Amino acid sequence: MIAALGAAFLAVLWLFAGVFALRATRTARTPQGSVGWVVFLLTAPIIAVPAYLFLGHTRYPGYISMRRESERVVAALDAQRAAHGGSVGTLTERGATRARAFEQLAHMPIVAGNEYRILVDGAATFGAIFEAIEAAKEYIVACYYIIRDDQLGRAFAELLIRRARDGVKVRLLYDAIGSASLPDAYIDRLRAAGVEVRNFHAIRRPRNPFQLNFRNHRKIVIVDGAVGFVGGLNVGDEYMGRDPEFGHWRDTHLMLRGPAVAQLQLVFMEDWHWSSDETPDLVWTAAPVEGGADALILAPGPADPMETGSLYFLNVIGGATKRLWIASPYFVPDTDTLSALKLAALRGVDVRILLPAKKDHLTVWLAAYAYFDEMRAAGVRIWRYRDGFMHQKALVVDERIASIGTINLDIRSCRLNFEVTALLFGEEPAQEVARMLEADFKAADPYEIRLENATPLKRHGAPIARLFAPLL
Repeated sequence: MIAALGAAFLAVLWLFAGVFALRATRTARTPQGSVGWVVFLLTAPIIAVPAYLFLGHTRYPGYISMRRESERVVAALDAQRAAHGGSVGTLTERGATRARAFEQLAHMPIVAGNEYRILVDGAATFGAIFEAIEAAKEYIVACYYIIRDDQLGRAFAELLIRRARDGVKVRLLYDAIGSASLPDAYIDRLRAAGVEVRNFHAIRRPRNPFQLNFRNHRKIVIVDGAVGFVGGLNVGDEYMGRDPEFGHWRDTHLMLRGPAVAQLQLVFMEDWHWSSDETPDLVWTAAPVEGGADALILAPGPADPMETGSLYFLNVIGGATKRLWIASPYFVPDTDTLSALKLAALRGVDVRILLPAKKDHLTVWLAAYAYFDEMRAAGVRIWRYRDGFMHQKALVVDERIASIGTINLDIRSCRLNFEVTALLFGEEPAQEVARMLEADFKAADPYEIRLENATPLKRHGAPIARLFAPLL
């Protein structure tokens, strides 16, 4: 009897493995991912079938775009294009072509007249965010991947509660996966004070109930439609450098005023509508700032018809002629991005990848070491930040483009997460971000150890971790 049940179980398991393997050949976004799943499913079905149930999908079904639903919002953004169109025409022909590709990926125009302020680390970031929230007159909207019930998280909640009681409309969106440790009592206190709180995944879920792949990794705060914040910092004490394990937490955020704030607000509105079926009445006419920079908000996600995150990096890398500096806490690139980085270095571009020396996720951290030898062979320089943990997602291209946002240089950010970044065009923002990264390089060391000479953990663990790259 037991033997018969065991045989039946194995037969069902192999059936599911075969069905999932066939599905992986049709739906995986890369040949490498397809091959990885097929081999995994057919060689280790006991482990692979449950893994596929949780991780096997790469499209977010049914995501509704506010851009396609709200005629008023579309009209407002079209008016921005006419009134505040950016100076793409002043770029070189090659630069203008790259800029138009960014516009096509974002489905929004580059807009001129944006004041920006680069916020380095937690004190500057949350000091500016809290100050803006204090000054709010009509509404506050915020979206975070991680919110913690710790010193910073409680200060954030108390501020939102007080402003809601002052009559300011407050809306807060969070990701239930990133904020899994957030207690119900935290949310209940906010709601009791009049704050509208939504879980991004609450009312619409992927058809697969086991799905954990899709996460809203965005960090957005907007006040009165006039000032916006985007970048790498979540709401937690570690982002203030209070975690003794990580010590100093190196991160970057961006404050914006001007027409790009409306674009950032549209990204929030798409997510809010998805989570609530509501379309709040917000301000969409952020005025341009005289002498401000050209800017564009780009928000890739798994609902996009194209590989927006990967195409963003490819367009950035392909446009570099002199300098390409990228800071990212994780480095698990897809094949196209890896090739583009090597080609840029072979063209003579100063390609530098700044990564943390410390780890927060072991498998992702290990996988990066499997790429370093081939990167250095092409001329790419790898730097490891040693002053605490580096979590920023920033880059600079030549003297023309800078970007600060939430997009990591890994497959998860490019294909599975909902992300957002602010692109700034022009010499001034590019130089500012370059100066910031130059300071970071002074707190970093070039990494030149070949994998065969690395520690046993890296030498043996990195190749294995790289096998899971499509899932990381």
